[in-house]
Amino acid sequence: MTITVGHDSAKTRKTLTVGAQSIDYYSIPAATAAGLGDFAKLPAALKVVLENMLRFEDGKTVSVDDIKAFAEWGAKGGKNPREIAYRPARVLMQDFTGVPAVVDLAAMRDGIVALGGNPDKINPLNPVDLVIDHSVMIDEFGNPRAFQMNVDREYERNMERYTFLKWGQKAFDNFRVVPPGTGICHQVNLEYLAQTVWTDKDQNGVDVAYPDTLVGTDSHTTMVNGAAVLGWGVGGIEAEAAMLGQPISMLIPEVIGFELTGAMMEGTTGTDLVLKVVEMLRAKGVVGKFVEFYGAGLDKLPLADRATIANMAPEYGATCGFFPIDSETLRYLRNTGRDEDRVALVEAYAKENGFWRGDDYAPVYTDTLHLDMGTIVPAISGPKRPQDYVALTGAKAAFAKEMEETFKRPWANRFPSLAKITQWNQVKL
Repeated sequence: MTITVGHDSAKTRKTLTVGAQSIDYYSIPAATAAGLGDFAKLPAALKVVLENMLRFEDGKTVSVDDIKAFAEWGAKGGKNPREIAYRPARVLMQDFTGVPAVVDLAAMRDGIVALGGNPDKINPLNPVDLVIDHSVMIDEFGNPRAFQMNVDREYERNMERYTFLKWGQKAFDNFRVVPPGTGICHQVNLEYLAQTVWTDKDQNGVDVAYPDTLVGTDSHTTMVNGAAVLGWGVGGIEAEAAMLGQPISMLIPEVIGFELTGAMMEGTTGTDLVLKVVEMLRAKGVVGKFVEFYGAGLDKLPLADRATIANMAPEYGATCGFFPIDSETLRYLRNTGRDEDRVALVEAYAKENGFWRGDDYAPVYTDTLHLDMGTIVPAISGPKRPQDYVALTGAKAAFAKEMEETFKRPWANRFPSLAKITQWNQVKL
């Protein structure tokens, strides 16, 4: 895959040496040195977007003024809603939206042939991964053969579709298909596809490193933000536009900082934590905003729990819930089989370009919230919406309230024997 970078009029492109590897990158400190503004205190999530501006600055879709606007964002306390053109590094699709996209590409090739052109010129301009998971049905369960029988039946039912997708994988550049039975798209993305720092050759054949970013055709694409990969869900048309190299028009977002301190108590789970986080963010109001998590508590929060929190971004309404690169990110990349050269590149790049969350990480945010994870107690969700938080200690009262107010079936009428016991216990002697 070749990326077409911009003019770099401020000369921010530098070379990073990691072990025996030398690779170019676009330096945020160099942008400050060139007089474009002070970007040191920007949140890591916003620096990802800033780097995107530096890399694609061409005087047309991205201007020097667009870059300077990020420094103004910090100076104005985290607000500067300027329209920018953002280009994600890749696109993630599931089969419901991915199959029509491949059909569109095939139709475009037919159109080129009809006009006497070369059909091989029709390809995605950005890398696309299509994960087949949404349409898979379950027929067998509860026995050792269930998994293989379900996969076999899936191929029998949809062989025509898979033959077409296999053709597409061979015919198109920058297009990969993950077959059914491998895992859900978010799991595959987090554990395999995501690199945290992406690398490709530019139009001159030189290797360039830059933050891994994406858009996906599922609202919970945000899960990958737990691994410091900026991504969110979009519609099928927007995904196809990104696939064909078109920038996404967006405003420089507000970024809400969510400070986590303390540590989870024994007996509590990541689900208990995420329900409390969702409750707080819904009360705050973060629709259309980035949320970035920071604080000493992240030192005790494994990436699995971070991914759970990031996954729930659609429920708390934010565009994404981002976790900066730190030692836990590196640990996860190693444990999931990324090669050591990639892990070393991620660490060196993050520290060199201001993406690393160290002990002194204290960026400027539009607004902040705080949660001591030591206060989290076991909880349940519901009863109507999976994101609603009910502390286990308050489950009885919450259940009675819902029965009376929502379902119009008061506790006493629904359970008369329990009501009689309650009345008996209230008798004073």
